[in-house]
Amino acid sequence: MSSESPLTVSGEAGRAVRYAILGVLVSGIRRRDPSAVVNAVVSFCATYLPGVVEWRYGVEFRPWQRLYLNAGMLTHAVGMLGPYDDTWWWDHLTHTHSSTLVGGLIHVIARRGGRDPRPRVIGGVLCLGVLWELMEYAIHGVSRRVGLEPLLVPYGPKDTLKDLIFDVLGALLTLAFADRLLSNLLDEDSG
Repeated sequence: MSSESPLTVSGEAGRAVRYAILGVLVSGIRRRDPSAVVNAVVSFCATYLPGVVEWRYGVEFRPWQRLYLNAGMLTHAVGMLGPYDDTWWWDHLTHTHSSTLVGGLIHVIARRGGRDPRPRVIGGVLCLGVLWELMEYAIHGVSRRVGLEPLLVPYGPKDTLKDLIFDVLGALLTLAFADRLLSNLLDEDSG
């Protein structure tokens, strides 16, 4: 058993994830792949969100919560290097993971506001999922029109439907586990 505190282990894991994302960035630059570069930059910046939220809102994330967010950012970044195209389940994994992150945020906001999170989590995740899918189509269309490599690629209506199904799966997982797993982010009164 390690004598290190969970916070230290989480810090080391967080640094490892950031280094891995930087590796994706370097690989994207070497491949001249703007999708991988942009995704790596956004993912790298997102790994700092828990710290910003803690500072701004006076909450404290558990080490595993930080790692869960960072793992989501890493799977998105790595996906741009090939797994989205080569591994049939990668997109399903990232959509489910992302929607639990979004759903968790919506859940905490609803609970802290004294509101029922169920319709908000399902509705919010589904609406953001639809917006994401529309953005994929829009970015792809504009990129093709101006002759640039598209940063996002839609794979057709069937894939869009599957993405939304996995978004809803993530929302349902959030509703099943969020009260227990995110209790540290809730006010004592929000029970």
